[in-house]
Amino acid sequence: MTNLESLPDVTRRAYDRGAELDRIACEVIPGGVNSATRRVDAPYAFTSGTGAYITDRDDNTYVDYHAAFGAILLGHRAPEIEAAVQASASRIDLAGIGVTEAEVELATLVTESIPSVDQMVSLQSGSEAVVLAIRLARAVTGRPLVVKFQGGFHGWSDGVARNVISPADKAFGLDPLSAGILDSALDATLIAEFNDLGSVQALFEAHPDRIAAVILEPIPHNVGALVPTQEFVEGLRRLTTEQDALLIFDEVITGFRHALGGYQEVCGVMPDLTTLAKAMGNGYPVAGMGGRRDLMQRLDSAGGDVLLAGTFNGNAVSCAAAIATITYLRDNPDFYQRTHALGERMRAGLRGIVTDLKIAATVAGFGGVFATYFLEGPVSGYRDLLRNNNEAYVAFHRRMTERGFLMLPMALKRNHVSGAHTSEDIDRTLEAAADVLRELRDEGIAR
Repeated sequence: MTNLESLPDVTRRAYDRGAELDRIACEVIPGGVNSATRRVDAPYAFTSGTGAYITDRDDNTYVDYHAAFGAILLGHRAPEIEAAVQASASRIDLAGIGVTEAEVELATLVTESIPSVDQMVSLQSGSEAVVLAIRLARAVTGRPLVVKFQGGFHGWSDGVARNVISPADKAFGLDPLSAGILDSALDATLIAEFNDLGSVQALFEAHPDRIAAVILEPIPHNVGALVPTQEFVEGLRRLTTEQDALLIFDEVITGFRHALGGYQEVCGVMPDLTTLAKAMGNGYPVAGMGGRRDLMQRLDSAGGDVLLAGTFNGNAVSCAAAIATITYLRDNPDFYQRTHALGERMRAGLRGIVTDLKIAATVAGFGGVFATYFLEGPVSGYRDLLRNNNEAYVAFHRRMTERGFLMLPMALKRNHVSGAHTSEDIDRTLEAAADVLRELRDEGIAR
């Protein structure tokens, strides 16, 4: 593991070799990256990762709080995961017909871990899992519309690619993430406010017997960390049941990160369908969609009428990574105690710093996730986030990264504590944060 003392000082950080690869990448890859949110300028390119650390092409090493948008849960190249992947790759690559023992073992582990899941199918990405969940909900209910929440992100598919980090003039209105989406796809998705059950009720009243499902990130981590009230999640369960609609928990981020049973274990509210990905395989491409048995039996793999397809679904390497990750979490319940404690250590430290510096900021988070909003609290829903000082948010993450603490320099993006982080990492991070926040205050960026 990298020694924290070896992290480069900000005054010695360079990005020349990374910038060189970026220039070459731009010739053969649109924009030089394979996902738009990776385009953040320096650091440009990475070469290795171990535990809580990641190194770029210029040999700059960072304490990694970005953690690949939260996909890294146990730490980079966790030995348990690497051993399982190598053992699997030495036996089988891809059959593409029938089923393998690994697929059965993975589905068994998930159904034993996630309270609401009776059956699960293995997929490759969270976006795919959401597409399948929404398709299934529409088939089961015979209804066309879906409710999502402003600020929630559910992948790049047409129906949900709208209203994530929207500016004030587009929030809660029509704010598509992309050109090329049919108006009918966008119009079939309705927008509500998180933690506001009345806004969801109003949509059901305005569209009687037409809403198939309500989908939400139980904690909308794509805009930092909006923590739901118990009344809200219980109200959604009651309302969807009364309206004969399905409740879908998109636990692509929260699943396995906050508890072995996902956030639904934490709040005790059981959705009808659940989507999983990211931390499920500790960095390997794997996802899942599961739920009640009667719903899952509508898939054509079980003789139903809802298409399930994908050559790489349930491939050996992905399944091995997921099995090893979930098994580790099951056999090491103190993992959550430790990462939650480190997350709270970070949040408490940041709260103390902004209070001492008299900066208008609210530190939010849950478990090992933390975010510093540059606004006066409390923060409950997306309307509160419209007051965020985005310039300060980006500047804070940018300057922390320059000091060797990797935080995605984009407004409202969260940070993650992995199983490889230590209390020393947290304390050194807080030392750097105090310096950065003082700079931002003195420069008038954070007020």
